[in-house]
Amino acid sequence: MSSGSPGRAGSGTEPPSPEPAVTCAAQLDGAEDFEVLEEDEDDLSELPPLEDVGRARGPLREDAQSSEQGPGEAAEDPQEWLDVLGSGLLKKKTLVPGQGVESRPRKGQEVTVRLRATLEDGNVVEENPSLTFTLGDCDVLQALDLCVQLMEKGETALIMSDAKYCYGAQGRSPDIPPNAALTLEVELLEAQDAPDLELLSGKEKIGLANRKRERGNFYYQQADYVLAINSYDIALKVISSSSKVDFTPDEEAELLDVKVKCLNNLAASQLKLDHYEAALKSCNLVLEHQPGNIKALFRKGKVLAQQGEYREAIPILKAALKLEPSNKTIHAELSKLVKKHADQKTVETEMYRKMLGNPSASSAPVKCKDKLTWSIPWKWLFGATAIALGGVALSVVIAARN
Repeated sequence: MSSGSPGRAGSGTEPPSPEPAVTCAAQLDGAEDFEVLEEDEDDLSELPPLEDVGRARGPLREDAQSSEQGPGEAAEDPQEWLDVLGSGLLKKKTLVPGQGVESRPRKGQEVTVRLRATLEDGNVVEENPSLTFTLGDCDVLQALDLCVQLMEKGETALIMSDAKYCYGAQGRSPDIPPNAALTLEVELLEAQDAPDLELLSGKEKIGLANRKRERGNFYYQQADYVLAINSYDIALKVISSSSKVDFTPDEEAELLDVKVKCLNNLAASQLKLDHYEAALKSCNLVLEHQPGNIKALFRKGKVLAQQGEYREAIPILKAALKLEPSNKTIHAELSKLVKKHADQKTVETEMYRKMLGNPSASSAPVKCKDKLTWSIPWKWLFGATAIALGGVALSVVIAARN
């Protein structure tokens, strides 16, 4: 991503690196450009499938319960490794005991840690003396977010994590290779309640929402769409929260811009998971604010097409094409939908014809039809003549009586 580094939260964990963005653009160039996120013009449609949509959310509750059952075990035996998720992929060992179980941070609090990350060969890839982030919001590496919840204030711990809970199959160019396991040395320095959203200034609220959005972009590029949706939802909650502080018109406009970006990216993530109704709702929310938003129009058209609503999708894509006539992606998608709609109409017509019957299916009905067309007029003429003669006779009789 062009804005921020994957591990950044609070004061940030990694320095921004321009080289990865260039490399990513070169690798992904030339495909569908409407799958990209705001501020990122690389194609993300060829990302690998999500390996485990659940990730660490389910096991986390079990770990928290087990830690509450035996809170002093790590402190009593500093050499004891704790298998955090029960899979052997994420382990924690206490090096320096903390101040007791009561000092453990809670989800939603802001924590400050000292962090040192190394590869298996001992190379240091991350060092931050004071990293601040919101616990449980997945603002940092999952390995760090999960394990800090089990630490006590003042505790120093060693964390050994599989690549799955760090930088995954993509790594972080140029210093962290793909599928690289990391060892984290972490000291929990401070834990305190997060600031009240109602009291944040306009700039503070914009900055917080952007950090959550950028984290969602990181997870999107990692193909972890569930966590991406989580980050975008948090950003939208920040933006939509009530405020006791007055914002300037420029700050209001910037908040709206961030909201639209989050909704667009949220729709893209929901599409990846085939959550069509949710994606359609996100697109409609964008179009309420910006009726001419091309990305929202395009994604809405794709959602309707996936649901088989070609008649509704085609006008929406035509509206997007009218706004940007030279866009090849819209042209291709529209042509594909027009063909599918035509094929659908052909199938429906054939189905209705079979349901109603086909008079011209064989030669016998044709002959019968010919006989019928000739016989009915003669019968009708004979009947009409009889009625006319009867009427004349009746008139004569009545006239004779008179």
